[in-house]
Amino acid sequence: MQRKRSLLALISTQVVAVMALSSCNSVLLGQNQNLRGSSQLIIELQKTPEIPQISSRELEAVKKVVEGRINGLGIWQAVIEKSGTDKIIVRLPGVKDLEQAQRILGSTAQLEFRPQKRGTEKELLALQASRAALKLNQADLKIRNDQVAIAKNLADLQKNQVAIAKIFTSTNPPLTGRFLKDAYGEPSQGDNWSVAIAFNQEGDALFTKLTKNLAGTGRSLGIFLDNELISSPIVGPEFADTGITGGRAVITGRFTAQQAKDLGIQLRGGALPVPVKIKLVNSEQTDN
Repeated sequence: MQRKRSLLALISTQVVAVMALSSCNSVLLGQNQNLRGSSQLIIELQKTPEIPQISSRELEAVKKVVEGRINGLGIWQAVIEKSGTDKIIVRLPGVKDLEQAQRILGSTAQLEFRPQKRGTEKELLALQASRAALKLNQADLKIRNDQVAIAKNLADLQKNQVAIAKIFTSTNPPLTGRFLKDAYGEPSQGDNWSVAIAFNQEGDALFTKLTKNLAGTGRSLGIFLDNELISSPIVGPEFADTGITGGRAVITGRFTAQQAKDLGIQLRGGALPVPVKIKLVNSEQTDN
């Protein structure tokens, strides 16, 4: 009889352990969950040349970033769970702005600060002028709905983006968004907004060194988001001896209020290790 009770206790313990392990794949953000009017998003991780196979490491990393961005959106009753080997399922109860949620969750938001290479000042100016003209042309083509011309113009913009990126080089170690401890949108000049950022201690040291090396040279500090140059400030000669200290900086780029706030949420939540595709599966309306 004692042996039977011990065996039953062992089986019960194993069942509890299996249930506990199974529950680790799902995270409920917030209390008193109410799934009325919930929408479901499927986030599918994409392979890259650098990461040709999605592993549990990438899946867990994406899940953590998604959790951080969901918190930043103020959605306190979301359910986030892994599905298979390369998908994350997100249920968002009561969310009205699904486009914003998809936009914020879908961007990799890989931020990096890069110094401009020597002797490329004229080349950068020419490429930036060309980019401005291409973007202006893109807006005009969209109004005319010329799909063939839009596709060609987008291809030219992509080539321009690649050419600009080659003018800058990564530091060692790269100064990326992983060194941030805070980021938020704030009003700037006129109707424009900017994104204020704060580095952690290690990031502060890297930023100080980078700005000291660029100060007074006339070369730009390239601020890249997902490998696209979004700002390229010049560091003044007054920082040649010390660099910019204090661990804070401002990213300007003619952001709208919504763009600045969204970018702040993405940067606070961290960068996605791989690109993702997002699909809205359904929107449920549950009646009592």
